[in-house]
Amino acid sequence: MNQVTIRVPATTANLGPGFDAFGCALGLYTDVTFEETEYGLEITGCDEAYQGPDNLAYTAYCAVLSSLSEEIRGVKIHIDAHIPICRGLGSSAALLVAGAMGANMLRGNKLSTQGLLNITNAMEGHPDNLAPAFYGGLTASMVDNGLPVSVNFPLHPDWEFLALVPDFDLPTPLARSVLPPQVSRADAIYNVSHGAMVLKALELGDEKLLRSAMQDKLHQDYRKKLIPDYEKIEALARSAGAAFCLSGAGPTLLLITRNKRLPEILEKKLPTVTERSWEMLPLHVEFQGAHAV
Repeated sequence: MNQVTIRVPATTANLGPGFDAFGCALGLYTDVTFEETEYGLEITGCDEAYQGPDNLAYTAYCAVLSSLSEEIRGVKIHIDAHIPICRGLGSSAALLVAGAMGANMLRGNKLSTQGLLNITNAMEGHPDNLAPAFYGGLTASMVDNGLPVSVNFPLHPDWEFLALVPDFDLPTPLARSVLPPQVSRADAIYNVSHGAMVLKALELGDEKLLRSAMQDKLHQDYRKKLIPDYEKIEALARSAGAAFCLSGAGPTLLLITRNKRLPEILEKKLPTVTERSWEMLPLHVEFQGAHAV
């Protein structure tokens, strides 16, 4: 085998209080094709600024080969990305996962998925997007002695996910720069308790519990100042009965409901609370993680 295409789902991280821990794979995808050559690097399908050796798919590809003590030869990489860039839907994690899995498959699948997660987590710094991208579904993750540990949680089948994607990006370093270096004990307790309830509400399909539980004290109050009309859209979402949170670091906003009419309701009412352009993406949960296609 000298060519493989890896499909990686989009992911939403945090889910409110699960900061840097919770994540869920969604039905939006990036496909990355790797073809080994004799020498050189060629990257297509993305902006010229991302066609160099610092491309995340290539850096993860090289990291896996290095961990295997394998020779890094030439490679052609083609990226077919449908996950919006810098919007809080796991576009960076998707490239890391694709690069790691592509290198592993081209060299005989010598590493387990956990091994690939270990390598990419060392690059990314937190496993909240990586874990659901690798494993699919709803995950919670922690880092223990420097290594990520992830588990899947059940989801009620009736949930509808709606992503509101704005016409501007929000780089993760900027979104992290506004967070305080320390938090109070009360806020830490608030997030631990609410996070536990989020997981149970998603399992049970309990809309009322999810609306209450998907509150946060660690990151959203600071980041919402970077997103125009955040509070107006939150109020609209809650008035429609949906749970509401930032998707990852934002600026995409995520609504979760069992009301299949939510997109119709939002399409009518959203222009009354914001003048910006927000793309509505109804998304299903993707239970299959990254895989070759």
